[in-house]
Amino acid sequence: MGIGQEATMSAIRRTAATLAVAMAATLVLGATAAQAASFEGTVVAKDKQARTFSIKQDEGAGTVKIKVNKATRFERLTGFGALRRGMKNVEANARRNAKGRWVATEVSRRGGGGGGGGGDDGPDHS
Repeated sequence: MGIGQEATMSAIRRTAATLAVAMAATLVLGATAAQAASFEGTVVAKDKQARTFSIKQDEGAGTVKIKVNKATRFERLTGFGALRRGMKNVEANARRNAKGRWVATEVSRRGGGGGGGGGDDGPDHS
């Protein structure tokens, strides 16, 4: 093989290696994204001992059971104890764990009720 052919083969091998790394990264990132979801709806069940609750989704996608743990963040809720059966406008961002169960990363209440805000108006706003 001549010098030109060796350079071409080396370039092909580098390109193939780069492509393989890019494909592997895409597969890993794609799998991670597929393992996360957001659920919105009404709390229909709660198990204090198991630290789980179930949401009947607003968009007709069924009911999903979600576990909370010490890493779960709560927004507009004081914690797991604040969740009540029948509570509407609950949103949970969750990831699947190794056992395939949904574990909440964040749980919050949507909306904030009336009041209309206005706190961001500047001093010259009329």
